[in-house]
Amino acid sequence: MERRTFLGYTAAAGASLMLNPFESFGATTDGKIKLAQVGTGHRGTGFWGKDLLGNFGERVEFVGLYDINPGRLAYAKDIYKANCPAFSSFEEMLQKTKPDYVIVTTVDSTHDEFIIKSLEAGCNVITEKPMTTDEEKCKRILAAEKRTGKKVVVAFNYRHSVHAMQLKELLAQERVGKITSVDFNWYLNVYHGADYFRRWHGRMAKSGSLWVHKATHHFDLLNWWLNSEPVEVSAYGKLEHYGKNNSFRGTTCRGCTYKDRCKFFWDITKDQRLTDLYVKNEQYDGYVRDGCVWSPEIDIYDKMSAQIIYANGITANYSLTTYSPYEGWQIAFNGMKGRIETWEDIPYLEKMQHDQSNRHAIEMSNADDAIAGEVREIMVMDNFEKNYEIFTTPKIKGGHGGGDIRMQRRMFVDKTDNPHNVMAGTREGAMSILIGIAARKSMALKRPVKISELTDLEPMANRF
Repeated sequence: MERRTFLGYTAAAGASLMLNPFESFGATTDGKIKLAQVGTGHRGTGFWGKDLLGNFGERVEFVGLYDINPGRLAYAKDIYKANCPAFSSFEEMLQKTKPDYVIVTTVDSTHDEFIIKSLEAGCNVITEKPMTTDEEKCKRILAAEKRTGKKVVVAFNYRHSVHAMQLKELLAQERVGKITSVDFNWYLNVYHGADYFRRWHGRMAKSGSLWVHKATHHFDLLNWWLNSEPVEVSAYGKLEHYGKNNSFRGTTCRGCTYKDRCKFFWDITKDQRLTDLYVKNEQYDGYVRDGCVWSPEIDIYDKMSAQIIYANGITANYSLTTYSPYEGWQIAFNGMKGRIETWEDIPYLEKMQHDQSNRHAIEMSNADDAIAGEVREIMVMDNFEKNYEIFTTPKIKGGHGGGDIRMQRRMFVDKTDNPHNVMAGTREGAMSILIGIAARKSMALKRPVKISELTDLEPMANRF
C-alpha cells in the first residue's frame, strides 16, 4: 500500500473553467452586495443569515427580509443585528429594496414562486437546494431565467467540500480509466433521519419526498463527478418504518403520553435556538417543528433505491436509508483500469466511534479548520495489481466538509475561483431534481422513466 496526500489542485483544476453562473454583483456606495431573503427558518437564519454575516459581513448586507411568520422575522432581525426592514409582502420588498440577489430558503414547493418573481423584478437569485419539486415548476424557472436574462445559482454546497473536490480531481485525471459504473449508498441515522419525518419534509406536497429534498444533494454530486447527465431512471421505494407504521402515535413530542416508551421522543425545548425560532412562533402560522414521526399524514418514503443510466453510458446504483444506526456514505467507481472507493463517517472503516445523536449538528457547524490527526481516505486500486494506494484529504470539522464556507467565499469574495465548474446554475439544479422526480414516477408507473419525458433539456454525455 502506498499512502499519498493531496497538496492542492492541479493548475487546470484551480483555474476558472467555462462560465461561472454567478454574475457580477451590484453594490451599495460602501461596496457591499445587497441581499434580500425570503424564508427565515433554521437554514435561512443560520447558514444564510448569521453565519454569512459572521464570515463575510464586510462584503454583504441585508436590505430586506420576508417570511409569512412575523415571529420568525423578528427573530431573524435580532440575531442578524441587521438594520433592515422586515416585510409582510414579498413584492413590496423587491420593489422597495431593489436587491442584487434574493436568497430563497423557503419550503421547497414554494421555491419556484419566489425565484420567478425575483427574476422578473430584475434580481439574480441564490436558492437552496432543491431548486424546486416537480418538472412543471422546473420548466417555469428555466423559462423565466431565459426570458429575463438574470441568473439563478443553486446552493450545492457538498460539491465544494475538500473531500468531494479531491475525488473529482482523481476522476478528472481518469486515474482508473473510463468509469463504467458506480455504487453509491447514503445512510441517515435514526436521529437525523427521523427529523425529516417530524417536520414539513415528511409531506410529499411540500418537499417532493426525500428523492428530491435530500437525494438532490447526492444526485448532483454524481452528475458533477461523472461530468454527465442522466437519461433514464428506474426506482423502488417504500414507507415502511415511520408514519403509520407504529402501534401508537401522538401529535407533538411535547406533552406526548407515549414519550417514556418511544425511542424517537425528542425534547425541542432543550434546544434554545429551535425553541426561539419555532416553538415561540407557532401561534402565527401553526407550524409545529416537533411533530410525531408516526403521524399518518406522512406520505414520503423512508427507504429508496434507484438505478440511473447516464448519457455517457455509465450506470449508477443509488440507495438512501433513513433509519440507520450510523450516518455516513460510501461510493465506488468502477473503471476500465481499476476502482476508486471512498467513504465518510462509516465507523468500522474509520475505526472510531461517533456520537450519532450529535452528528448532524457537528456537520452543520460553521467550523472550517481541519481536525488534528484525522483524514478522509480515497482508495485507488489498479487492475492486475496486488497493492492499492490510499490518498488522504484533511477532515474538516463541520459545514459539509468545509463546503459551506468555500461555496459562500466563491459567491461573495472570489468569483474567479471555479475549479472543475463547481458553481451550479439552473441546468445543474434541473438535472439533479429530475432524477428524483423520475424516481417518483418510476415507482408510480412501475417502469423506467426517461428524463426526456420530463423536460425539453437534452441530456449531455459530457457536461464540460
